[in-house]
This record gives sequence, C-alpha cells and structure tokens, in this order.
Amino acid sequence: MKSLRLASLCWLLLLAGCGGDAPANPNGTAAAKTPLVYCALDQQFSEPLLRQFGQELGVEVRTQFDSEAAKTIGLVSAILEEQKAPRCDVFWNNELAHTVRLAQMGLLQPYDSPAAADVPAQWRDPGKRWTAFAARARVLIVNTELLPDPKDWPSSYQDLADPKWQGRCAVAKPLTGTTLTHFTALRKKLGDDEFNRFVDQLFANDVKFLQSNGATMRETVAGKVAWAFTDTDDYHVAKTKGHKVACVFPDQHDGGIGTMLIPNSCGIVTGAPDLEHAKALVDRIVSKQTEALLAAAAGAQIPLRAGVPGPKDTGIKPIDGFRAMDWDIPGTASALAQYSADFGKRFGL
Repeated sequence: MKSLRLASLCWLLLLAGCGGDAPANPNGTAAAKTPLVYCALDQQFSEPLLRQFGQELGVEVRTQFDSEAAKTIGLVSAILEEQKAPRCDVFWNNELAHTVRLAQMGLLQPYDSPAAADVPAQWRDPGKRWTAFAARARVLIVNTELLPDPKDWPSSYQDLADPKWQGRCAVAKPLTGTTLTHFTALRKKLGDDEFNRFVDQLFANDVKFLQSNGATMRETVAGKVAWAFTDTDDYHVAKTKGHKVACVFPDQHDGGIGTMLIPNSCGIVTGAPDLEHAKALVDRIVSKQTEALLAAAAGAQIPLRAGVPGPKDTGIKPIDGFRAMDWDIPGTASALAQYSADFGKRFGL
C-alpha cells in the first residue's frame, strides 16, 4: 500500500504542474483551451488514438497517463484531489469499477453520447455519466508444455482451491487493478461467508499470490506454475511471443457463473474546463471504430458490441461466443475501498 500511496502522491505533484488556467500569449491574451485527458489504458495503445482524435478536432489534446505501478489509482486520486478546481476534462479508464465509484461520488457529469447508442444497456450508466467499451476477460492461462491435453486443463475459478493443483497455480493479489475488481465482484456474488471459505481454501492449497497479472503470466510461461488467472491482454502477449500457452474462459459449464469481463470506461469530469471538446472526445473514444482499433492492437480488447471485429487471436472469444459473468457493477464500485482494505489485511502487502 505504501508504494501505491507514494505513486499517487507523485502523480498529484506532477499534475500540480499541468492543466489549470490557460496560459497567456505574449500579447497578453488567453491561449485557446486545450482539453486534458487522464488515461489509464496503456500509453502505447491510447496515445496514438488520442493524437488522432485531436487532429480530427483541430485541437491539441493534452494527456496524462498512469504509471504501471499506480495503474488507475493515481489518476483516480488526482480527480478526487482536484474536485474543487478540476483540471481534467475526460477520464479514460482501463477498467470500470473506479469510474463508477467516481460517478457515485458526483465527480462525473452526465453526457448522452450519440456514439454510445449501440453499446448494450448493461454497459452504459442509466444516468449517462459513463460508458463502457472494449473489454478484457479474466481468463486462465495454461502452460501447454506442462498440460498438453485440454482434458487436463482447469475450467473454473474454483480450481484454484482444488487440491489437484496444490502449489501449481497462481493469481495476482487482489489489491489493485482487475484482480481487485474481480475478487470484489466475486465476494458480492458469493456472500461473505462463502467467499471467506474460498479464500481459506486458496491459502490451504498453496496458491501463489503474485504482484500483478503480468507476473502470473510470466510464472506460467516459465513453468513455475501450470496455470494462472490473468487478463486476455497478458495471455495475448505471451501467445504472440511464441510461448506455449492456451487461454481458458472459465466457468462456462451449466450453472457456472461465467467469465468476468472488465471493460474500459469513459466519462466527463464534473466541472470540466473544456466541456465542448470533452464531449467530442468522448464521442470518439467510445465509438465502435475505437473498439475495432483496440481489438486489432496488441492489447487484443474484446468489443462489447456484437458485430464489431474482435481480436485475430482465436483463443480470445467474441462477446457472443461465451457466457459472461453477471456482476453487480454499482455494488462492486461502492465496495472497492472497503474490500481493498480487507484484502490488504488478508493477503498482505
């Protein structure tokens, strides 16, 4: 937690030096406004798109990206810190729950983007404060050199607790990122008692709790574990590098809870200094064209709209090709802070 607080503080100090009032031109007149986007999606994927959007709008789009260490938390902290004098216009998050929490706190304002009209209703805020798009799935990455027969592969989150896999599987500590969202949603779905029993079983089964989804992927690739939970983008990185891995969408059996999807999300910050350009940027960010571009990029994001071309990696299923987990989005968002603290005590830092 210290490292996260330090990362957040560093971002706040950085952000204190950018944004704010428009600088004056040499002749004393105010410079034209330029919209500021806080973006938690990996810079390599998002920056070229934001640059392109700025060119289309004829405006310079300023950007602030999150570090790998802070991963969303830094930018969320900045929005919280700046709420009395907002600097950010648009928040492009690489997950959903923290975005929803900001909306619940009144820090995102309504905007009914016409580009979001064809996004399925479950992925749009009824209050029009956020839109979800382009998702990662929470999947199992399997080392196929250790497990060459698909009949032997794990198929459920419950396999983490199966003695068959004792000491041979891994998951990231549920303290930040998609694993925090996943475990928070799972706890809401199972209830405290059942979830706590599940966690007890994980410890008893010597599950390896690692620092990140990237770490779980690397441990699997290295053969230190036979399989692990990760996100589809991390699996795709391993696959494209030629590693012998497979992707399992878990809990697809009859009665299974399904595979959790964690999409990107986007909203306009309450009190955005450049509202006009903020709306135009949101229209582009949540569009089906952006979903298609993110699907084709190295992150291999899954479009939420059926019919938008998905990743070329055949291991990553299209939105209509698997059973998605039905998770309580607002309940998960409101529980994040408390559950993160609980998980910190249980899983350690």
